[in-house]
Amino acid sequence: MNSKTGVLLGRLMCNIMRSPDTIITVAITPIMMMLLFVYVFGGAIDAGTDNYVNYLLPGILLMAIASGVAYTSVRLFTDVKSGLMARFITMPIKLSSVLWAHVLTSLVSNALIVVVVILAALSMGFRSSADILDWLAAAGILGLFTLALTWLAVIPGLTAKSMEGATAYSYPLIFLPFISSAFVPTETMPKIVRVFAENQAVTPIVNAIRALLYDGTVGSSIWIALAWCAGIMLIACFFASKLFKRQLG
Repeated sequence: MNSKTGVLLGRLMCNIMRSPDTIITVAITPIMMMLLFVYVFGGAIDAGTDNYVNYLLPGILLMAIASGVAYTSVRLFTDVKSGLMARFITMPIKLSSVLWAHVLTSLVSNALIVVVVILAALSMGFRSSADILDWLAAAGILGLFTLALTWLAVIPGLTAKSMEGATAYSYPLIFLPFISSAFVPTETMPKIVRVFAENQAVTPIVNAIRALLYDGTVGSSIWIALAWCAGIMLIACFFASKLFKRQLG
């Protein structure tokens, strides 16, 4: 990370720290979802675990990240519409630093959100037998997932015509975990739904994180999860960079 990226990252993080309600607001929804599913629906759901919150937490973390990255779109949209982006273009800085500052801000802010959600899960009975390497591997997957969704968020942040348009893309991402193994085993789903659930990105990511933190048998799901995250990130980064260069032109 060069010095210019660090300065721009500091600017964005200062804005977030001055308005911590952003992080609190994003964290509240997944925590409420976790409370609802554990204490209202949990008794009727057979997930094959002795503590449903252990099964549920990975999917809730992905939902929290999907909600959090929407603010990347908002911050980019605000910079573009306010004319701040045009001012950055005239300055003697590497222009990729502008995008990377937003991406790294998303990574840091979503890490804080993940910590808040995990603390809430611990208070609800979440327990993990994972060692430090397992936790680091799970953190790596969550970080890569955050980067993938953040680069996706850059695209509407640069192209949207309204604030609502900048954030609308995140809604399908937030609800995608519902059609996956995040809340119930895919074996309980009708065949057509099960085929979709087992072949979309969220299921292997959830399975890999759950195995690292709770089950202990990771298998091939971790490699599938990494492939999904890396593939989405590379494709989104390519198109986001093209759009950014087009705006500069």
